[in-house]
Formats: sequence, C-alpha cells, structure tokens
Amino acid sequence: MSKEKVLVIAEAGVNHNGSLKLAIELVDAAIAAGADIVKFQTFVAEELASPQAKQAEYQTANTNVEQSQLSMLKSLELSFEEHKKVQEYCQSAGIEYLSTAFDFSSLNFLIEELQLKTLKIPSGELTNSPFVLAHAYTGCDLIVSTGMANLEEIEFALMVIAFGLVHKDDKVKSPSIEAFRQAYESEQGVKLLREKVTLLHCTTEYPAPIDEVNLKAMDLMRSHFKLNVGYSDHTQGTIISTAAVAAGAKVIEKHFTLSRELEGPDHIASIEPNELKEMIENIRLIEKALGSEVKSPTNSEQKNIAIARKSIVAKADIAKGDHFTESNLTIMRPGTGVSPTKFWQVIGNRAPKSFKAGDLIEV
Repeated sequence: MSKEKVLVIAEAGVNHNGSLKLAIELVDAAIAAGADIVKFQTFVAEELASPQAKQAEYQTANTNVEQSQLSMLKSLELSFEEHKKVQEYCQSAGIEYLSTAFDFSSLNFLIEELQLKTLKIPSGELTNSPFVLAHAYTGCDLIVSTGMANLEEIEFALMVIAFGLVHKDDKVKSPSIEAFRQAYESEQGVKLLREKVTLLHCTTEYPAPIDEVNLKAMDLMRSHFKLNVGYSDHTQGTIISTAAVAAGAKVIEKHFTLSRELEGPDHIASIEPNELKEMIENIRLIEKALGSEVKSPTNSEQKNIAIARKSIVAKADIAKGDHFTESNLTIMRPGTGVSPTKFWQVIGNRAPKSFKAGDLIEV
C-alpha cells in the first residue's frame, strides 16, 4: 500500500484579525485537528497595497464594510515580532509554521529571521516575476498557487523559478527571457523543479463556486509540467478537499477559522475547527483507500477466494474413462478445485477415475 502522506496545510491566513492571541488559538486548533502545517500571511500593509487599491468584491461583501485595501490590511496585520512569537509557539507545540510573504521586506524576514525552509508563493504573486525569482534564489522548497493563471503564465513562473534555483549561488548570470528558458529546459533545471516545486491548483474566489473548481486541471498540470500537484481550497465545506485527495492531490491547503461569525474578509469561506478535524480524518482514510497501482488479491481477500469462486464439478455421475462433456460437467462453488478458466481444456479429456454428481473434477 502507498506510504505517501498528503501534506495538510491549515491556512489561518489573516483569520487572527490582527490579534496575536487569536493567532495562537488558531495554532492550537490546527494541532488538535491533526494538521501538518499551520500557515499565516506576512505583509507590511504599506508595501502591499497603495491607498488607491480597492477591496475585492468578496472582501466588501464578506465584511459589509467598504474601505481601501490598505485600511483593511492594516487591521489584519501581525508585526514581524508577533510572527516570530507565533513561530516560537509552533515549535514548542510541535507543528510546522509556514507563512506567505506578500512583499520583499516580509520575504527577507521569513528567510533571514525565521529561517523558513519552505516558502509559499500565493496566486496573486505568480506573475510578479521579480518576487518569484527572489523566492527561487533562496533555494527553499516552493509551494506555488496557480489561481487565476493559465498554463502559459504557470510555465513562465516555472521558467523564472528554474533560473533562480540553478543560479542561486551564481548571481553573475543576468535574468532574461532566454536565460529563464535555458534554465527551464536544462537537465539541472528540470531536476531542481521536480525536487523543489509543488503546484497548487486553486480558484481565487472566496468562497469559490463549486462549478468553477475544475479539479481536472490538476491532471493537466501534473501531466504537462511533470510536478507534484495539490489543491488550495476556497470552497465552503470539506467535500472538495477530500475529492482532490482522491484525484491525486499531494498537498491540501484549506482556510480555517475559530468561527465563521467573526468579522473579517476570509472567515465566511473558512471551515471551523471541528470541520478541519473531520476533513483531515477523511483525508487519512482516503490515503489508505487509494493504496497502490498494484492489482492483486489483498490479505483480507485471500480467505474468501475459495468461498466466492467456483470450480469444475461433475453435473452427473461420470465413470472412469468417460469423456468430459458440457453435458456432464457444471461449475459450482467452492473454488478449491480446477478453475473454470480451464473448462475448455478439460472438455474432451477422459475421466481419470469415477465421479459422483457434485464431486470436484480432477484431471
């Protein structure tokens, strides 16, 4: 059976509402649910959004407050020192801390201060090529969300990442479209991408409409890019995350909150702690059920073979030397005799001894 474990990321995001206390409570909830990683978002609001940047429609709808992105983000921001305290708490509690950087100051903090070994590139930054390159230059493992993107945009981001991984210790090489392509097509680039990068399919809407989930896109990305693929789930409920595991996702990222009644842009599209726990339990069951690509009788099936299968049986009394025919043979349980797959090989042979009706045939 498969020993691969799906990596479950409990996405706390900004559901702490700017409160360190709530952030710690979210860590506890992620641990209690059985998550592998609890993830936050690190940003300096003034570096992320200009005063002119408007909220997304879902943010206005989910908060019932119309304000600038900058104002909203400032209310959801944890300081670098608070992120450090969250990471320290995660380390003491036994769960991996992860955070998404949305600006260069935050990325430098995650690398230099928190010394993260895995980084998450969010969907909105996929086309921010200088920022993507900065992630790649770190040499960290990269989880790359692909919401709002087409294949060409994903491939260009991977070209940039390949360049950064190949030249992380050699900054003399100047970035260029041709240099990106050369790295992407090189043996070393291909190897590093497969070792370092996981793509996450995603629908960037909160909550995401079910008819826009398109889980089959994971198959397309897996076959096209030859990389591990996972799913970042913004739908309501847990069924799509578990379906994604059945469809081959190696990573599941799911937004969660302490309560959907809390104020904030992402709470309504998040699941609560009891749902997160149930989702993870179901994912672990699906992992077991997926098994491997080997098709053979399982241990529990072995004992049922003789009971459920059939053998060639004498339909009527057969004297020694008589020919076996379709008239004097039949097929019945148990399956401990000659297999019916040999029926046509048995027909026409002479009986080596006498058989009474119902006896298992011997040849």
